[in-house]
Amino acid sequence: MSAGPLDVSLPWFRWVRRAVWGCQLLLLLWAWLGLGIHLQVAWLLALIAVGFGSDALAWWWQRRGVSEDRLLALMLLDTALHTGVFALSGGPFNPFTALYLVNIVLAALVLSKARQWAQLLASLLGFAALFLVDKVAPATWELPNHQELMRLHLAGMWLAFVVSAGFIVSFVQRLLTALRGQERQLSEARRLSAQHEKLAALTTLAAGAAHELATPLGTIAVASHEMSRALEKLEVPPSLRDDAKLVREQVERCRAILQSMSARSGELAGEALTTFAVDTWVAEATADLRGAERVQNPGAPGLVVTGPRAALAQALRNLVKNALEASTGPVVVEAAQREGALTLWVRDRGPGLDASTASRLGEPFFTTKAVGKGMGLGVFLARTLAQQLGGALTFDSRPGEGTTAALSLPSLQEPS
Repeated sequence: MSAGPLDVSLPWFRWVRRAVWGCQLLLLLWAWLGLGIHLQVAWLLALIAVGFGSDALAWWWQRRGVSEDRLLALMLLDTALHTGVFALSGGPFNPFTALYLVNIVLAALVLSKARQWAQLLASLLGFAALFLVDKVAPATWELPNHQELMRLHLAGMWLAFVVSAGFIVSFVQRLLTALRGQERQLSEARRLSAQHEKLAALTTLAAGAAHELATPLGTIAVASHEMSRALEKLEVPPSLRDDAKLVREQVERCRAILQSMSARSGELAGEALTTFAVDTWVAEATADLRGAERVQNPGAPGLVVTGPRAALAQALRNLVKNALEASTGPVVVEAAQREGALTLWVRDRGPGLDASTASRLGEPFFTTKAVGKGMGLGVFLARTLAQQLGGALTFDSRPGEGTTAALSLPSLQEPS
């Protein structure tokens, strides 16, 4: 399963929290030991220790699963702790009050609107409370006087600048990384869209060509058959009979090519979705397939697949056919349902493919077969169908270890 925005944001937020609390500790020690400012050191150290210690809770949440409520709770805890630290170390004069914005920005990025407002309101109330500290604080607190506050403010501005700059750089880097990722996804989507448009144009053209060429090819087939029968009655060189046979074979090959390029794939895309057994799917895909006796299928009782039945059978047939042609040994077809997805694996023990070749599997008109043995559309159509159904087609291949094709589709039903 891929990581969501919360899973990605929490590790970064933990890093920011540790940096903030570390700088708060440095400022406290500097003001107390270096500048000689009188502070409530025990209380301040206790609040900073709670800030550092709460990272253990964040780590536990990161491992167990992040939710918006948990992330908001962590932000609200930080807001309360920051307010306490600021109140005891300068109030609104503390240069780190700008760090209220850290949680506000993160909440705006990853939390829902209601939680964003909750975090904003908590930060505003915390900041406003700092202006009342000197009015409600007990006399025993002995807060810094105005001169000490200014010294504390000036001493902490550099540290506050370092933390703010680090936050800005980190935030901009994350933003740029996200934008680059979206740009790559858009580029890939445009590339696939262009390929689909080309294939649609090709199938339309091929459908017209198949229709126009069907009659002349049929005439050639009939004429070549009659010519072969006539040659059988005449004493002619065997080469003439072989030529007549070759003509018939090439006509059949032309018919097969036109059929594979025809608009059938487009027709299958409009086929109604049905639910049927995976074992039936495999049986229909391998029926009358040359070498089908080498296909090993342990069976998948109780598993079902939902989709266009003929299109799914044709897609799986292409994958099994490729596996049979790549290997002289058995081809294993297995299926399993995991995490709401039905995955069907087609494994062969052929020579395998190197990484660069395997990465091109699925490109239209790319084939590893000899010239005239394949057009490079079978895998492309199978992958296109899987993506249209919300699934995926991936390959795992290594030289000398064979190839495994994994066709994953969303499972709409639980196995019985």
